[in-house]
Formats: sequence, C-alpha cells, structure tokens
Amino acid sequence: MKLTRREYEKMVKAASPRSTLLPDCLWAFFTGGAICALGEALGTLYGRMGLTLTDAGTLTSATLVGLSAITTALGWYQKLAAKAGAGTLVPITGFANAVVSPAIEFKTEGWINGTGAKMFQIAGPVIVYGMAASVIYGVIYWVMTVV
Repeated sequence: MKLTRREYEKMVKAASPRSTLLPDCLWAFFTGGAICALGEALGTLYGRMGLTLTDAGTLTSATLVGLSAITTALGWYQKLAAKAGAGTLVPITGFANAVVSPAIEFKTEGWINGTGAKMFQIAGPVIVYGMAASVIYGVIYWVMTVV
C-alpha cells in the first residue's frame, strides 16, 4: 500500500492526540497565581497581627514552605503538580517540594545515606550556585561602592 503525502498526513493527524497546550498553560497560570495569592493573604494576615513587614514576609515564606512540605509528605503536592505543571514549580513551594520529595523517597535507606544524602539531590545545586552567585554579586557591589 502506497500512500501519498496528504493521505499520510491525514492519518497522522487522525491518530495524534489533541494538543492540551492552552488548558495546561491556564492550569499552570492559575495554580501558580493561587499559591502566590495565598502568600499575599498570609503576609497581610501576619501584618495585621502586628508583625513588621520583614517579619511578616519571613513568616509567610516559612508557612508556605511548611505547607508544601506537609502536602508533599501526604502525596497531595505531586497530584497537584501533575495537573498544574510549572505552576507549582515556580513559587517557593516548588523548591520545598524538591527538597522534601527525595527525602521521603529514600527514607528507607536510613537517615544518613537515605534522607540526609538524597534530600539535596535536586535542590543542592540550586543552593550551592545561588550562594556562590550571591557572594560574587556581593563582592562586586562592595567593590563598586568603595571605589
């Protein structure tokens, strides 16, 4: 059976799944936005409780990290991430999930070789290079202000 190019393209189009790009992008956008809105609500709540702006921001970040760690441990964060994609990766909650997930996965290998060694498997390079970049930028900034 010999097919023409048009017949082949028609068969490929019929057999291919439909693109879910737009719904996927909307899920990511609204999920990331909801996480950020939760952060804003927590910051406002902590501010109304009398905390300074700096303290409210710090407590907001700590709360979001804690919530992410708990939902990761319960298996809920992965279900949300499967649907929302990058919407759960971008906020600080995605970083917390990246630290907690390997720690939970490898806990059967023990505290040292499992949880301790694997906890920073994904997040470790981010921490190391983030710290290195901040030191370099700090030195450059210091040199520029002294000169």
